[in-house]
Amino acid sequence: MMHFMRFFGQVNRPKSDNDRLVMTILCRDEVDIIETNIRTHALLGVDAFVVMDNGSKDGTRECLERLTQEYDVQVIDQPSHTYQQAKWMKELAEYARDKMGARWVISNDADEFWLPENTKDPQGLKAYLKASDSVVTVHRSNMLLTESALEEGYHFSQASHRVMYPICYNTQVQKTDDQISMLLVPISPKVIVNPTGLIKLSGGNHRAKHIGKVFTARKESGIQVYHYPIRSFDQFEANIKRRVELLKLPNARMGDHYRRWVRIYQEGGLHEEFKRFILTSEQLATFEQYRVAVKDEQPSKAISRAIGLHTK
Repeated sequence: MMHFMRFFGQVNRPKSDNDRLVMTILCRDEVDIIETNIRTHALLGVDAFVVMDNGSKDGTRECLERLTQEYDVQVIDQPSHTYQQAKWMKELAEYARDKMGARWVISNDADEFWLPENTKDPQGLKAYLKASDSVVTVHRSNMLLTESALEEGYHFSQASHRVMYPICYNTQVQKTDDQISMLLVPISPKVIVNPTGLIKLSGGNHRAKHIGKVFTARKESGIQVYHYPIRSFDQFEANIKRRVELLKLPNARMGDHYRRWVRIYQEGGLHEEFKRFILTSEQLATFEQYRVAVKDEQPSKAISRAIGLHTK
């Protein structure tokens, strides 16, 4: 009842420059992307970060510690490998509300970049949020790999195309047909929430239950999430090896794409699966022609700007 009253009290209070947007991240072994993620979002109006490190061993935890010297980053260690994603993400949202004064929370993954339509707006992402917001749903797209991803020195931010209109293979096909590329299938949207009144977050932050949802939930087309699930073969392989262990847990809940990749890994076909992600120039042209893919330089520019400011 207290949070119910607090939320509806907020609805009548206009936005303020003091309103805080906090990003929460649950990560494990994401050293190739976590620093870029935090630097980019800090540049786009995120005021603070709460990062739960789930027992990283690749330098991610040390990287996060360094970032606390530059940004408002709180690191929470979670050594348990029980994969309680929904529970942990809700706890992080509540931490952001109670300890960091968050009015809005983005529950993020290390491989996702949330970009406002106008990346040069001084308010950044907050320009697209309202005082009355309870749950804001935003579209998410996979970034695609081309042959440049096989070159030495490739950085994931060089990806220039995203999926525009996915190919709607049915679930059984996604699980069993080894000739399709999983980067082309539909993926769920993501949500931004007001943590006051939050009841539950779905495991992947695709949906949320909120006391104000029936009144003020909405979609926001001015924010786009760019998803980089596959960045290199080494990163892909390491991720799937972790999933092999997680699927041994009782009642493990995981997307069909991960179950597919675990099966393929166990059959010795992960290299072939990675090759299916790589589009030739001819394939990319065909996908552009039929609007399966579209060129989009927004994320590359935003990430390059964040990296460039850091290296100056």
